[in-house]
Amino acid sequence: PLRVVPARFVGGLASIGLGGMVLGREGPTVHMAAAIGAATGRLLRAGADDIRTLQTTLSGAGLAVAFNAPVAGGLFVFEEIRRRVRVVDVLAVLAAVACAVGCMRLVLGDHPDFAVPSVDRPSPAAVPIFVVFGAVVGVCGVAYSRLTVVLLDVVEKMTAVPREIKAAAIGLIVGGVMMIEPLVVGGGDALTQKLLSGHGFALSTVVIFLVVRFVAGPLSYAAATPGGLFAPMLALGALMGLVAGRIVGVFDPALGDQLTPALVLVGLSTLFAAVVQAPFTGIVLVIEMTSITSVTVPMLVSGVGAVTISALLRNPPIYDELRKRMLAGPGGR
Repeated sequence: PLRVVPARFVGGLASIGLGGMVLGREGPTVHMAAAIGAATGRLLRAGADDIRTLQTTLSGAGLAVAFNAPVAGGLFVFEEIRRRVRVVDVLAVLAAVACAVGCMRLVLGDHPDFAVPSVDRPSPAAVPIFVVFGAVVGVCGVAYSRLTVVLLDVVEKMTAVPREIKAAAIGLIVGGVMMIEPLVVGGGDALTQKLLSGHGFALSTVVIFLVVRFVAGPLSYAAATPGGLFAPMLALGALMGLVAGRIVGVFDPALGDQLTPALVLVGLSTLFAAVVQAPFTGIVLVIEMTSITSVTVPMLVSGVGAVTISALLRNPPIYDELRKRMLAGPGGR
């Protein structure tokens, strides 16, 4: 229903902007856009199929606006939602994404989400490093997906506790962490920008950030406040890339310094590929958010490794799992 729009708008500002929950802004924008698409279809007395098309088409526009990534928004529709390509759908998605992002850029300007210095193209000899990195991130992605589902189950089984109390308790935990170190919580854009800019965090600090955000993301999602999974995964993937660069540096300091910027960038798309299992969307999303194309091949290689490991471990895409939970009965998102 159309009342989703103000609820998600205000709720997203409160939970992410004010509360610092480890959630992504794309969750509310996708949901609001889909609701607007459905309402438009009903207003025009369209059929059920056309209403669904408007919902899915506008959801891609919502993702595109969240990250200023029009091509990734279109790919999101076909790779993750519809999983089929028809000419009529392509035209609808192109029109919706172009209109939405064009209007957004009139207000906010046309610039990538992240300002990234130039990154040298890694040598072909480094490909095995990215393959191994992709496989390790694939295992981490499976763990992240399963932790998200487990924490949802734990919170939902506490039926004696009112929903608002459970959300407040999780918010209290996140708020306590935010008082200690604001970068550890929130959507993660500020942290990702620092990592992409080459900020010299100590390895111990990076590991702490990684562990805390690994748990805080699924925990925040279990609170059922408006917010998505995409943006926190980007920051988490960047942290994994930085850790991998430091590990390479232990064995070869020069190679570690050379590959660390590339590994941070590749980490953004690789964790996304492992959890969502939409590798092309993840790669294009990162390219559009950073305007960096020099690590496209490493992104592809790592993405293959991550998705392969995820498939071998029989881990379904996170949104498929969440959809099953929603259709199974009360308590789903």
